[in-house]
Amino acid sequence: MTSPQLKNPTWLDGQYNNRALVPEHGRHFAEWAAASEQARRSTTAILDVQYGHGTGEMLDIFPAARVPGRAPAPVVVFIHGGYWRSLDKSDHSFLAPAFVKQGVCVVMPNYALCPAVTIPDITLQMVRALAWVYRHIGVHGGDPERITVIGHSAGGHLAAMLLACQWPAVGADLPDALVRNALSISGLYDLEPLRHTPFLRDSLRLTPAQVRKASPALLPAPTLKEGRGALFSVAGGNESSEFLRQNQLIQQVWGPHVVPVAEALPGLNHFSVLEALVQPQHRLNQLAKQLLSA
Repeated sequence: MTSPQLKNPTWLDGQYNNRALVPEHGRHFAEWAAASEQARRSTTAILDVQYGHGTGEMLDIFPAARVPGRAPAPVVVFIHGGYWRSLDKSDHSFLAPAFVKQGVCVVMPNYALCPAVTIPDITLQMVRALAWVYRHIGVHGGDPERITVIGHSAGGHLAAMLLACQWPAVGADLPDALVRNALSISGLYDLEPLRHTPFLRDSLRLTPAQVRKASPALLPAPTLKEGRGALFSVAGGNESSEFLRQNQLIQQVWGPHVVPVAEALPGLNHFSVLEALVQPQHRLNQLAKQLLSA
């Protein structure tokens, strides 16, 4: 299941260091920041709502436009990436307007960052965030029965973990199908290689026990039930062989019934693949719309 080159640190850095693999990554970040600032100015936004009392436990809400007589809006919870150690919800506000215009309520949670916390800690923060969304999003016009989670990179890992969560064990009021379906963009499902990757090792501080606990590919596949959808997994076609392996791995382990989509999207790198999410008529945008209409 895991990469055969776990003892080759140079190779691992070359596979997982996306900023080194995409020299123009700074341009992507600058464009995201400018577009996100504009999105917060031009789109109704409720910022920095607390979903818990821990570090980073805040979220932004971009409500769908309310139309008299229209049913509550489907909800997208977008979880940002950054290898669980960097970036912020505010860097990704640029994604919200396209969904809001389609009548979707968008929620963007933050989380504490490694090494101050562990990846299992962050996973539990996202569990708290989703429980908050289920309990409170109706006040903002969202439908708690139609929650789709979308995540990029580390956020893609978290999206898969949330789909596999046993929600009734979290709260007696939470339905098993709290997450209706999920879209993971350049997600990470097998954390063992990251435990050995030099540029990540000191900040993530992964232990073997944490790898077993927080690797979606090492967990039982979610049981599809009425009202509970599937995981769509995608990656950029120009990403490293390891990201492409991870993208296929989750379908191999959880099966095509649970993961009916495991695609590499041609011509896209680790950062441009996220931008494709809100490009009209792009395959990734169509996949998101398909999940939202399920």
